[in-house]
Amino acid sequence: MGGSKLLAGAVDSTLSVHRRTQRTLTGLDQPALLDLAVDAVEEVRGFAGGEVAAVGFGIPSLIDRRTGIAVVAINLALADIAFGEVMTERLGLPVFVDNDANMAALAEHRAGAARGCSEVVLLTIGTGIGGGLILRDELYHGAIGSAAELGHMVIDENGPPCQGNCPNHGCIEAMASGTALAREATRIAGERPRSGLGHALADGQPLVGPLVTELAHDGDAAAIEAIELIGSRLGVAITSFVNIFNPQVVVIGGGVMAAGELLLEPIRSVVATRALPPSRDEVRIVMAEFGVEAGMIGAAALAFDGLGVRAGRPQ
Repeated sequence: MGGSKLLAGAVDSTLSVHRRTQRTLTGLDQPALLDLAVDAVEEVRGFAGGEVAAVGFGIPSLIDRRTGIAVVAINLALADIAFGEVMTERLGLPVFVDNDANMAALAEHRAGAARGCSEVVLLTIGTGIGGGLILRDELYHGAIGSAAELGHMVIDENGPPCQGNCPNHGCIEAMASGTALAREATRIAGERPRSGLGHALADGQPLVGPLVTELAHDGDAAAIEAIELIGSRLGVAITSFVNIFNPQVVVIGGGVMAAGELLLEPIRSVVATRALPPSRDEVRIVMAEFGVEAGMIGAAALAFDGLGVRAGRPQ
């Protein structure tokens, strides 16, 4: 589950995906969200036949690992629920649950862009911004399980209110998520009505991330400006992560990464200018290899781990 979509798949022990289905989560209350999750799993389970051994979930929620309670989600109606227990009862299979961005980090570490690295920072840029950390070759959960909410580091104490259930201001989620990209693109379109963004706005098109990215790839200067602004803000945040964690690699995934180098170039430029040596000189900043499927694949790896099977790609 992400901030607005659910992706489900049948995944084998090499982390290859055989069947997929997708659902939209926007506007659902908690009972409807749980029903939709069950429906998606059952659809994929039907494709896979009787071979399904367990289900892994990555959910965009702070999780108290002492109790298994999903405490609160920022962008979904998911709160104060023993999610794993509920899903185990409803699906009749072993269920393993962790944060969605943690699962993306696990996938990229196990078989993707961070394979072979012991120190990894991962960001997923979509409706919100999720974070995951691999420290000393292990997924880092913090004291009770709610660590690595990197999207809620403040980069402007007087910035806009963060979205959803976050009480803060100026978080990078508020400043540099897909939601923020849409907001900044709309502002720039109003200021530059003759641009591609301006024409799209005048035509009544919502300036969501995919459209802004398409226009930027087509060379629209206003759309490029919007993406570069988001990239520079991400660069400020990533500078701090580089200084704090000294990672070998920063992996960036999520839907906004369809912008590719248009987003990565300003990120790398800001980090090169602002971060401290020697960390800045050694870190790589790369796209997630598994793209928007990273969380789903990581959730499968979590389930295999729960069954005592080390899932991953063959050497």
